[in-house]
Amino acid sequence: MSGNLCRMSNQERWTTAEIPDQSKRVFLVTGANSGLGLATTRALARKGAKVIMAVRDEAKGRRAVAQLTAEHPGADLEVRRLDLADLDSVRAFAGQLRAERPRLDVLVNNAGLMAPPRTLSPQGHEVQFAANHLGHFALTGLLLDLLEAGDDPRVVTVSSSNHRQGKIFFDDISGERKYSPMGYYNQSKLANAVFGWQLHQRLTTAGSPVRSLLAHPGYTSTNLQTGAPVAMVKFVFGRLLLPLAQSPDQGALTTLYAATAADVQGGQFVGPGGMAELRGAPTLVKLAPRGADAETGRRLWELSEELTGVRYAFRTAA
Repeated sequence: MSGNLCRMSNQERWTTAEIPDQSKRVFLVTGANSGLGLATTRALARKGAKVIMAVRDEAKGRRAVAQLTAEHPGADLEVRRLDLADLDSVRAFAGQLRAERPRLDVLVNNAGLMAPPRTLSPQGHEVQFAANHLGHFALTGLLLDLLEAGDDPRVVTVSSSNHRQGKIFFDDISGERKYSPMGYYNQSKLANAVFGWQLHQRLTTAGSPVRSLLAHPGYTSTNLQTGAPVAMVKFVFGRLLLPLAQSPDQGALTTLYAATAADVQGGQFVGPGGMAELRGAPTLVKLAPRGADAETGRRLWELSEELTGVRYAFRTAA
């Protein structure tokens, strides 16, 4: 551990005021129209960043832009449609971006689904695994060359403290035999963690300039919880435990630190520093052992390549 992040006490709070100037930098934030994604976009736009808002619902995206530009008239925002659960949408999105832009500085893999009834993606994958992991795996791989051309390029993948309860069900990856909404949510969040760590390992081996970091927001009140489609999940996380939750602006601090702070390093995991990592200022937190397990990482990476058809072409060291 090094830098300001490691010296923080519970009384010291890193805030968005400390984000360096982001003028001329290009960020892509998935799920940018609400919750943590909207809070992340707001903070970056206020610091001068160009933010590409990747959203499933363009109308909601345009409403978010109207809200943000009313708050900050100089905001440089662009809405593009992206359905991460649909690999055809991911490929179309990446192809269009590659045709129009020479570089991308930071990719924030933020969007997610939480605990729906068992649903399959257009390609036949369990929808949480598809949207939360496979879509981001494919998107990152397809945009890797744009990131390698970026200025201080980073990939920030948003996981969850729930990754510690997760297991990758390699023998039933889509829940065909036995499905539980939270069990497969936890699987997807562990997959995020495994991916972020594996990406760091592979980027480092290749000598790539891109840094891969992980973040989690603690317990944050967003429509992920309050709008959960399963009644019991919605009651527990969207009502019963809601008094413990922090705001999206607070929850987004960990992602913003990973995306912008000068002293972070590839492979680090940024989470809240308060009790049980539920809330608090950004600090370094530990990845669950299975998140860094080499065999789990190898199996998930190979499975993800197989299911998405995306194989990473890392730029090797000179």
